[in-house]
Amino acid sequence: MTFENPEDTLVLETTKGRVVIKLRPDLAPGHVARVKELAREKFYDGVVFHRVIDGFMAQTGDPTGTGTGGSDKPDLKAEFTAEPHKRGTVSAARTANPNSANSQFFICFERAPWLDRQYSVWGEVIEGMDVVDQIKRGEPVRDPDSITTMRVAADL
Repeated sequence: MTFENPEDTLVLETTKGRVVIKLRPDLAPGHVARVKELAREKFYDGVVFHRVIDGFMAQTGDPTGTGTGGSDKPDLKAEFTAEPHKRGTVSAARTANPNSANSQFFICFERAPWLDRQYSVWGEVIEGMDVVDQIKRGEPVRDPDSITTMRVAADL
């Protein structure tokens, strides 16, 4: 595995295969720092894709698997930009409070313009969207797929 910038690349091994995400600290430095910190703590290992809506997105990052959990770290301030939510975009999930993102995130299956300037985009899938497409759908998902491991490429 050779990556252009291993320190800003995530490698997710999932129950469906490998997904590689290019991190975007230029857009959301706080979110990127948090995701890398949690990945290095192995926080995401074994976490399920709890909400997967066909034609929209796959959401993960909640250790409870319910969509209501997060890490024990403080919530993040919004880092909204004009970066569009398109196929492969990775963005921070949050509640109605713009400053409530913590550990949860989602990967867009398709363009979702209603999310633009409303959610913090922090990455983009550069390898494995075919894997993301195979993740089991549901809201909540029965017998969900999961992240086996999630690592910063520089640490591999």
